[in-house]
Amino acid sequence: MIIVMQKQAGEAAVARVVDFIRSRGLQEHISRGEERTIIGAVGDERVFSPNDLENLPEVERVVRVLNDWKIISRESRAEDSVIQVRGVAFGGSGMLDIAADEARAASADAVFLDPFYLSVRPYAEVDTSSEKGQILQMRAQVARLHEAGKPVLVRIRDVRQIEAALDAEADILYLGGELMSNRALQDEVGRLNTPVVLCKDKHHRADDWLVAAEHIALRGNRHIILGEAGTLSFEPEHTYRLDVDAIVRVRRVTHLPVIANITRLWHNDMPQEVLYRLAQASGVNGVVSSLP
Repeated sequence: MIIVMQKQAGEAAVARVVDFIRSRGLQEHISRGEERTIIGAVGDERVFSPNDLENLPEVERVVRVLNDWKIISRESRAEDSVIQVRGVAFGGSGMLDIAADEARAASADAVFLDPFYLSVRPYAEVDTSSEKGQILQMRAQVARLHEAGKPVLVRIRDVRQIEAALDAEADILYLGGELMSNRALQDEVGRLNTPVVLCKDKHHRADDWLVAAEHIALRGNRHIILGEAGTLSFEPEHTYRLDVDAIVRVRRVTHLPVIANITRLWHNDMPQEVLYRLAQASGVNGVVSSLP
């Protein structure tokens, strides 16, 4: 962490900063210029917030050097994580074809199910089936796919659905982007030993995505897969686009596997086949699609 003092800051102010740094178990490195003094805090800077230092007298600004994630970073593990699920490897150098429905299961490496889906549009056709019926259908689907030797990713939309998905023997819990800020749900999946896909929300940056993944890892669950399902587009005709920049960034700074879900991203200008190749070129470890 770099602490920039105000112009002509006094020795007493510098000493206060040094005392604070040492009190947190770090060491200082002081560089004195003609107008400013810059202090480097050497050590694990995550033990305090930049605001703690910015509130000290005669401190101009504080710049964090380390990121807010450690367990999932390349610093802690240089090689890619590989999560084995029913003999299928999520991560490493392979690229998985993940079917968005059971109909294409035979040719896919894994299958994605969304049993609790409800349209957000008020005039869309309403699914009148009860959640109990959805759960029974999910169990039957998972059982059939397991008989075929296919890993199953089940999307949950509420913390109450975790137990139902696990009872149905879902192999991977899939958290959509709308759950990225739900710390209570992340606490729950963080206490499990079940792999989880954490999708980036369309409003958030890659750094927010990684902080949420670190939150899950801190609870003990290290079987984390990052999922990209679209970010806001600048084109008015197309609401969402594949966030290639975010995929490339997280592949560089973290060892976690990354998959892309393109099922709701394709349009006339960007067919699903092109999106599939774009996701593959960005370095993902798997693509969820409805391609035949």
